[in-house]
Amino acid sequence: MNPHTDIKPTPDDLPSDDLPRRGHGHKPRERKDIASGELRDPADMLRLAFSPDGQVVADIYGKLPGRGAWIEASRQAVKNAAKSGAYARTFSRATKRKVIIADDFADRVEAGLAARVLGMIGMAKRAGLLESGFENVRSSARTGEIGVRIEASDGKSDGRSKIRVVVKALAKELETPPPLLIGCFSALELGKIIGRDNMVHACLPRGKMATAIIHEARRLAGFRELVPLDWPDREYETQFITEVSPDDNGDMGGEIGGEIGDGI
Repeated sequence: MNPHTDIKPTPDDLPSDDLPRRGHGHKPRERKDIASGELRDPADMLRLAFSPDGQVVADIYGKLPGRGAWIEASRQAVKNAAKSGAYARTFSRATKRKVIIADDFADRVEAGLAARVLGMIGMAKRAGLLESGFENVRSSARTGEIGVRIEASDGKSDGRSKIRVVVKALAKELETPPPLLIGCFSALELGKIIGRDNMVHACLPRGKMATAIIHEARRLAGFRELVPLDWPDREYETQFITEVSPDDNGDMGGEIGGEIGDGI
């Protein structure tokens, strides 16, 4: 069984999948967190679905059919929901079936989110948006237009610091926030997605793709440090961006189409 395709629609009474919209315009509909009961922006949450064999699965790509439930995108929230019985209460009430939650569910979610971010970086490469290599990234940094900066988790700090100095100087001069740094993937992992043995430095410009990657990285950050704890220069590196601004056209990354659809 493929948990990402073989999901049967669940009944329409799961509580957190259909809450009234607050505000006007294009503001995303808030969802109810099954663990805390709080209303949250779905960009900071995970949608959960129910498989035919009774397993709770994370709808990483926002494409699984049927009604679902929502939870804060963090390892602690996922674990707390298991301890409190929130999954069983939510899904068994709607499906009248036994609910199974894997012991390593949080690890599976992390792996799925990591694959999602890596896949989107690969999409950026195929779209001609990704710059890689020290000199190319440093040249891009001098334009002040970098939206996402990528550094291999096992890369050396000296090359990273030379790029960082340029990025921060331009951000200060232009009075713009420094770009999000993603440093949680190895050079080998990054290399695989662009067809190379490894990749240490990369970046992509501001725009829809960068904003979409930032949205997905927000969710991954709840399970994995984007800036590795063992980096000697960690304190100098840009930390996670909590607020995502629209791109120059006023569009948000989550709106860029089926490949990056935010689901329901």
